Order: sequence, then C-alpha cells, then structure tokens
Amino acid sequence: MNEQALFAVEDGIAVLTLDNPPVNALSHSVRKTLVDGVAAANANPDISVIVIRCAGTTFFAGADIREFNKPMLPPLLPDVVAQIEASAKPVVAEIHGTALGGGLEVAMACHFRVAATDSTLGLPEVKLGLLPGAGGTQRLPRLINVDEALGMMTSGDPVSASKAEALGLVNRVVDRAALHEEAIASANALKGADLSKLRTGGLPIKGHTGAEERIADFQAKNARKFRNLEAPGTIIDVVRHSLAVSFDEALALERDSFLKLQGGAQSGALRYSFSSEREASRIPMLVNGATPRPVERVGVIGAGTMGVGIAINFLLAGIPVALVEQAEEALNRGAQAVRSTIERNIASGRTEATAGAAAIARLTPSLDMSALASCDLVIEAAFETMEVKTSIFTALDSIVKQGAILASNTSYLDVDAIAAVTTRPQDVVGLHFFSPANIMKLLEVVVGSRTAPDILATAAALAKRIRKVAVFAGNAHGFIGNRMLAIRRREAEQMILEGASPYAIDRVIEDFGLPMGPFRMADLAGLDLGWNAAASRGATVRERLCEMDRRGQKTGAGFYDYDEARRAAPSPVAEQVIARFAADNGYDRRAFDDQEIADRLLLPMISEGAQILAERRALRGSDIDVVWRNGYGWPAWRGGPMYWADQQGLAGIVARLEALATREGDQFLPSPLLVDLAAKGLSLSSYQNDQLADREKPAVEPMA
Repeated sequence: MNEQALFAVEDGIAVLTLDNPPVNALSHSVRKTLVDGVAAANANPDISVIVIRCAGTTFFAGADIREFNKPMLPPLLPDVVAQIEASAKPVVAEIHGTALGGGLEVAMACHFRVAATDSTLGLPEVKLGLLPGAGGTQRLPRLINVDEALGMMTSGDPVSASKAEALGLVNRVVDRAALHEEAIASANALKGADLSKLRTGGLPIKGHTGAEERIADFQAKNARKFRNLEAPGTIIDVVRHSLAVSFDEALALERDSFLKLQGGAQSGALRYSFSSEREASRIPMLVNGATPRPVERVGVIGAGTMGVGIAINFLLAGIPVALVEQAEEALNRGAQAVRSTIERNIASGRTEATAGAAAIARLTPSLDMSALASCDLVIEAAFETMEVKTSIFTALDSIVKQGAILASNTSYLDVDAIAAVTTRPQDVVGLHFFSPANIMKLLEVVVGSRTAPDILATAAALAKRIRKVAVFAGNAHGFIGNRMLAIRRREAEQMILEGASPYAIDRVIEDFGLPMGPFRMADLAGLDLGWNAAASRGATVRERLCEMDRRGQKTGAGFYDYDEARRAAPSPVAEQVIARFAADNGYDRRAFDDQEIADRLLLPMISEGAQILAERRALRGSDIDVVWRNGYGWPAWRGGPMYWADQQGLAGIVARLEALATREGDQFLPSPLLVDLAAKGLSLSSYQNDQLADREKPAVEPMA
C-alpha cells in the first residue's frame, strides 16, 4: 500500500501488515492506512476475511504521544476503530509484543484476537491522566467482567497473554513462531461467520447484574489510591453510566470525558512526566559516543539496609554479587535479608520461583575484601562519613582489578574527594540509590570532574538493566535531590520553633500530594541517623528527642507517638519539647496559616532548583523533576517542582520569595537564574545545560 504497510492476499484472506518503527504507534499515517486497507479489502469481492498485524517487535503499542499537543488529523482513532468493527468482512487481530492503549482498542474492535504467548495487553491511558478514548471503556467490559475491566483501566497495568485468554480478552494464544499460521487458520474458520455475534460493541456488558453495587465497592476500596487523581474517577463514572444507556450514548460520554481530561492540568503534567523521564536517559553531551564497559560481576560493600537493597537489584537482573562486610553477624544478617526479600517476592508473585532461586544462588557473602578483586563494578554502601569512604576506596584501589568501576552510594559527600584517594579517579562515580533500593526507581549518577565518559555510558546502561531511572548530577553537596530536601527540612524545622505545628506542616505537604510530610518521614528514617549519644548536648529539637529515647517509629515515639501497629498520633510530649526548646532559644512564637507553610516549604526549593541549574549541577530542569518524582514522591500529576513552578508562574514565585526575604531574611532571596527566567517569560522545566560543571570551576558562584 505504501512504505508503512503491505497489503497481501493469501487464499482469499487480506493480510494488512503495518510497519511504523519502533513501536508501531498509531500516528495519523498509520490510522489512515488502517482505514484505507479495511475499505480496500471490503471492496474486493475476492477477499472474505482480513488479518491486521504489525511488523517489528510489537503490535500497536499505543497512540503517538507527539500528536497530543497538536490538532489531530482525521481519521481519528475512534473512527478507525468503528470502521474496523463495522467491517462487512471478519477482521482478525494478530497480536505480538504489546497491544497497549489504542493498540488494544484496535484489537478489541476486531472480530477475533490471536495473541503470541509472550505478548502483553493493556490500557495504560490513566498513567497519562486520560481514559481509553477510542471505545476502550465500552469494549473492554463487553469482553471481560466489568470488575476486571475497571481494575485494568484504573491501574493502567497490562496483563499477560495467558491472563487475557482466561479473562476472555483474546480468543487464542499460541507460540510466537506459530502466530501467523494460527491467525490465518482463524481467518479461514471465520469465512461466512455471523458478525452480529462477533462485533464487540453489540455484546452485553459482562457481569451487568449487581454491577452498580460492585462498582461503588471498588471505588470505596480504592479511594485512598485514587485521591487527588481525576482520571480513575472519570473512568469509573463512564463505566457506571454505560450500565444504563446505549453503546453509542456511552461512547459519546467517553469521548467527551477523554477530551476534558486531555485538556486538563493533570494530564498535561502526567504527559510531561512521561516525556521528561525519557529525556533524562539521553546524555550524549556526557558520553560522546562512549561504549559501556561490560559488567558481569558486582561487589557491594556494606550489608545494611542500603547494601542489601542494592545487591537485590543486580541479583534479580542476573548479575552475580559479592556482598562484603567487616563483622560476621552483620554479614549473616544482610545475606539473610537478601534471601528473605527475594523469597517474599516469590510468595507475592512479583518474582517467578525459578528466577528467584537463581538470584539467591548468585549471592556470595564474604568477610574478605579480596572477594571484590575480580568484580567489574564495586559499590560502596558504608557509613556516611568521608573518613569511612576514603579508607574503603584506598583499599579498593589496591584490590580491585584495573578497568573496574568504583562507585560510592554517598548521599551528600564529595565524589571528587573520594576519587582523589585512588590512582584512578577516572573510574570513580557516584551511584546514589534511594531506600529501599530494591524498590525505589531513582538512581542519581554523580559525575566527578574526572569521571570517564565510558563510565557514565556504563551507568546509563546498567540503570536500564536493573530497571532504574537514571539522572545525571553534578558533584555538589547533596547533588540534586538531597540538596533541595535540605532546604525544605531547614524551613520545616525553623517553622516549628516559630510556632507552626509539625502536624500542620506534615498535613500541608501530604494534602499537596506527597506521600509523607517531613516529620513523619524523619520518624520513619529514625531521628538518631547521624546522632552521637556521647556528643549530644540538646542543641537541636532532634537531639533532645533522641536523648529521651524518642528516636522515631522504631522506638514507638518521635515527633509522633505510635501504637503497636505503628499508627501515628500527634504527641503532646513532642510539642512540649519543641515549645521548651523555642523558649530556651528566645523564639517569639506565632500562628501560621496553610499558605505560609506551603510557601516556606516549597518556594525555597524552587529557588534552589534554579540555582542547581545555574551552577550546571543538573543537565535539565526536567531532570530535577524526574529526581523528585522518583526519589521523593512528588506527585506525577503535579509534574515536578520545576514544572509546578512554571504552572504557578515564575514571576509570582519570584514576588512571593522576595516578600518572604523582606519579612524573614535574605535566605529567601530568589536565585538570579529564577529572576532572569521570570523576567524573560521563560521556563524552568525546559531549561537545559549543554554540560555539567567541573566541581572546581562552577559556572556561577554558589549561593550562600
């Protein structure tokens, strides 16, 4: 037909093969080709059945997201789907790879669906703040039970081919090698079939009886999960409405709801979140075409919580790990934690049993640093002091083979200072995992001033291999995420001395959409992190709480009081400690409203993010947002701190910071870059640097 499609006829069967690499997105040209191909087959009297298939590694993997912010050209996907379903001749979908979003909507409009055993099917639109807009909310509940359909659409998670067959979403599942043969056989069996019984739109909703009550139960059970999100509730409303109206009326409501969501702020932020994550992986300015080094064996130093989590990532990715500790008790405890975590994954179905057993077998615990000698990558996850880090790297330099990568999991410390104790600073990099390291998606790759390009290329490739989102950061105290977090923590701890309630501060942050406020987070992490009982002098509220053995959740008390189930309640004792400390240090306390709390917590973070960009410690404003979404729980439906600031208006952010500076002090003065961007009407989230700064030669002077 054209360069994107092949129209072939096999024994009266039209085989329409689409080819739009890399994922066969349903772009305008693909949509038009589908319509033209189905029309041509229907017009040809020698053709009795149509097979729709795709070249390459996948069936249609969804819409072309690049078209979302442009006027859509006809035919629109709902019209394409409608024409496929209305075909006078049976249409078979031949599915391999993924059938996602619009791809699954196309498949559901076909009259028969054959899938390869390794394919997955889903409607992930909710993850972009949308609902399936080409009949998906109506056809899916006609093929599978309405309860299962709601679960698929509101989670956006795909199902396997075998699960799809069990649900009734596909008619047949076969090995990939036999897929086309089976599609042709199915097409032959459909010759002369009564299409009135095969058109999905003409089928009744499955599980219609009692569905209203079950939908209400589903919504109630997921109320916390769906809190603040527009798309899941809209999906539920559309499905509920479809119980009482015709298919065509329900389609009209679906389309109207889709367009409203598409034009809304949440979908815009979620689409930005999706695209910024893809952009973060593009680092040509750093690697300059460098080839990643092979990594076949990894060493991890430190068998604590972080070291265990890091090790699990590599073990589950098929990479052997040598886990090294100084003390036998700590080593045994860490090795057992690795095993029990993977076993829990197996029990919950997150890891297949054979794969989990193989992962456990790849672990080699050791008390001897020489076990690291043959490793291609060694990650230090030891205590967060420069003395400890440098002593470890001095030892590694003499033990580990040349060409190996030496990485520190430091959260704050100077990677160049760590590298300086070795004879190979070009092989040293920061790999900052986030706890729990086997679950959290973010990996901050901290670039030293002499880190070699192929080390960075290796870090990018490894991140994908262990299913992490890598963001490249310049070497500065706290890098990107923790540097901004420190600003928020400073303001939170200052405000409780000035009269704000820690519980009000947590509520404001949690109402904003983050999972946990700063004081609840501090209790969870442990107030005694970095605290030394022997040196403690009650110099901070945290010190005084720790001296009272109020060290957070683990002791049943911190800023909050905790019951046996670790449920938190505001603590009169903690409030008294705060009030006494404020009195001892001469604070005049006052009331705070929610807006002032939000401004004090969030606006200085925005300014610090701008300063990070000005110092070239981040490549892009959008990278900062990726860090905060994946490492700190910033809600994706708000995009990220830089995107959120853009939506608020940078001029307004600057004005509010300047007002705070006048009232509270110069620490609130906005970054010069933020002021400049606001004056020029430019954006923080789209700001880009062409390179990260060398630590010794920052692009601008750091802020005080």
